[in-house]
Amino acid sequence: MIDEYHFGEIIINGKDYNFDVEVRWTGEVLKWWRKEGHLIDVEDVKRALSVEPEMIVIGTGEMGVAKVKEETKKEIISKCIELKIAKTGEAVKIFNENEAKRIVGLFHLTC
Repeated sequence: MIDEYHFGEIIINGKDYNFDVEVRWTGEVLKWWRKEGHLIDVEDVKRALSVEPEMIVIGTGEMGVAKVKEETKKEIISKCIELKIAKTGEAVKIFNENEAKRIVGLFHLTC
């Protein structure tokens, strides 16, 4: 589903995106905006949680600058959702390897 990722750009099903995205197992791609930019809060994952995925993959940027708050991790895990956090290049690989699941990817494309 995710064809390529490069700093500031992700190609999904042949379409180019140059903003942070939420990608769902259904193929739906949504703009992903965070309240505090490089700090991922519970509020920033609520839309992903609302579709009741089996797994959430969070891409923290090319260099891993974005950080996931502990309370955010706890909220996801408390809902029995598998959580994977990695730099975005690795997170894309994890997403593609698990696309048979009900998976949501939250990808920060820069830093």
